[in-house]
Amino acid sequence: MKIICIGRNYADHIKELQNERPSEPVLFMKPDSALLSNGKAFYLPEFSNNVHHEIEIVVRINRLGKHIQQKFAHRYYNEITVGIDFTARDLQDQLRAKGLPWEKSKAFDHSAALGDFMAVEDLPPASQLDFSLHKNGHVVQSGNTAQMLYGIHELIAYISTFFTLKIGDLIYTGTPAGVGKVEKGDELTGYLQGNKLLDISMR
Repeated sequence: MKIICIGRNYADHIKELQNERPSEPVLFMKPDSALLSNGKAFYLPEFSNNVHHEIEIVVRINRLGKHIQQKFAHRYYNEITVGIDFTARDLQDQLRAKGLPWEKSKAFDHSAALGDFMAVEDLPPASQLDFSLHKNGHVVQSGNTAQMLYGIHELIAYISTFFTLKIGDLIYTGTPAGVGKVEKGDELTGYLQGNKLLDISMR
């Protein structure tokens, strides 16, 4: 099982981090040890003093695929949820400044929180999904998949050009603006179309 993540997929998030807008999807990977199930606690790592939350739409692949055409991408998943891409922002900044890979800041243990899935047939089209993250009861991030630079079906087609997609693979599709630091005691809840699918406490 692979966890494939997309960076810089919302214009407002690109602006808030002062990044360059990409000309094609930005891909990076996380190992399966990064997964954190819904309801579990997230323990802040000792190697970072600035871990950020990044709420994302997550798609789970349900059939084997390679070189998938965009018009057929909808056949390769039937469930969607929200997840959090936890990022050690201070470590990421240090690594990027040196021109080094930044997996240590993105792919560490339990850095990929995953909510409960909903069936596609119970949701609006993949291009029209509302989602949000609440921290201690207050909305800190909200977005709609219509705001993506690269939509879910386009991403599936693009990713399958490089990696064979297998049953159970997860695609984290990028985060909207509003990312921010988490502290011990914070409670993060993720919503998709008003449905609470993710609840993670910071320890």
